[in-house]
Amino acid sequence: MKRFISIIISLVMLTGIMSGCGTQTKQSGKLSIVTTIFPEYDWVKQILGDKADQADVTLLLDNGVDLHSYQPTADDTVKISSCDMFICVGGESDEWVDDILKEAINKDMVVIDLLDVLGNDVKAEEVKEGMQTEEEEEENDGEIEYDEHVWLSLRNAAKLCKYIGEKLGEIDAGSRDVYTANANAYIEKLNELESRYRQTADTAKVRTLLFGDRFPFKYLTDDYGLDYYAAFVGCSAESEASFETIAFLANKVDTLGLRAIMQIESADGKIANTIKSTTKTKDQKILTLDSMQSTTAKDVGNGVTYLSIMEKNLEVLKDALN
Repeated sequence: MKRFISIIISLVMLTGIMSGCGTQTKQSGKLSIVTTIFPEYDWVKQILGDKADQADVTLLLDNGVDLHSYQPTADDTVKISSCDMFICVGGESDEWVDDILKEAINKDMVVIDLLDVLGNDVKAEEVKEGMQTEEEEEENDGEIEYDEHVWLSLRNAAKLCKYIGEKLGEIDAGSRDVYTANANAYIEKLNELESRYRQTADTAKVRTLLFGDRFPFKYLTDDYGLDYYAAFVGCSAESEASFETIAFLANKVDTLGLRAIMQIESADGKIANTIKSTTKTKDQKILTLDSMQSTTAKDVGNGVTYLSIMEKNLEVLKDALN
């Protein structure tokens, strides 16, 4: 796959140079910023503020494509290669990034890798009791795989937005003060919402979430000392749960007296409802937390923001924990 991507990159670079695609942004005088996922895209927009119309900001995964299965198109490669700033999550899902950056036209590009920025705050992916593992996970037993879903922690979001604001100020020094002010104002909003999450967790009657689904919310639960059980790890490609997994999770619902079974936004509800039907009372709510892995350009056009999704997630958590 990497060899194939490298060949495509070489062909695209040649085409871009011949057609002048690589100089289009410089001729327009606008900053060119490419982001892989929705949270990065929205953070950049918030920090740019009124200067957003003076920048071309691209969201690569704009059709609900999953981060873990995404591969760049030829057009994506051109955009990344010539941009002023490129923001990616990093980790195993973004292994394709290195191949593109090696051949980038703009050698002064600022690259922001979220995992690198967070450093020691990045957590290892956890295979918790009762989780159904994939064959690949069993073969890699002992190797550390990092949880890439860092954006689902408001505390992480604040650190990342501060860094993005600083880097925007470096590539556009004339507007540094504007970006700093916008970043600080946005971080205040993140911190205010984070305090409401903390209050919800501190007063919760229940301190365990159970997911009949993948579990990308480890950063969030760790922030507030919450426990969890789930059918699969956050990066799993599995969609069918075994009898043993269903039975284990249903038993946990019964033992802990949980009133809710959780799932993420892309779920069809099959696993969660099967767990529900296997419990003793069969009366649990099925609640959905949005991991922002299916947010599309259409959603953005309809006014969806990182904060609006995290606000909705807080209301879901209140329902699940009380």
